[in-house]
Amino acid sequence: MQVSTGTQVTLEYTLMLDDRSVVETNVGREPLTYTHGTQQLIPGLQQALEGMAVGETKQVTVTPDDGYGAIDPSAFREVDQELVPSNARKVGAQLQGKTQEGKPVFPRVAEVKGDRIVLDFNHPLAGKTLHFDVRVLDVAHV
Repeated sequence: MQVSTGTQVTLEYTLMLDDRSVVETNVGREPLTYTHGTQQLIPGLQQALEGMAVGETKQVTVTPDDGYGAIDPSAFREVDQELVPSNARKVGAQLQGKTQEGKPVFPRVAEVKGDRIVLDFNHPLAGKTLHFDVRVLDVAHV
């Protein structure tokens, strides 16, 4: 059986950046199971998995356009430092909050400008080319 729309796919993967640093892996841990064709994966990875069979491995490169998108300049917000906890007023700090509608957001501190903090609301992998090593462990009809 091959990966196709509507099949339940179980896979093992390692996600790396251009410098080959590992962002995430589930090798040796709980595999990822998803329903193919339901937009549960980024488009570039889902497209690359189409037609693969159980036991097959593949190296996949996903550009930002087929991954988490380009960096959106409008997703940066400058706020007063008093709105940011004192222990998080440093570049790279990950914050957690909610929109006015109650949706969770996870901005990162992009810059500290005196008493102002620049928050980046882009996905952490936006603008990055992603490299996946994948292995299909199982394919089943749902």
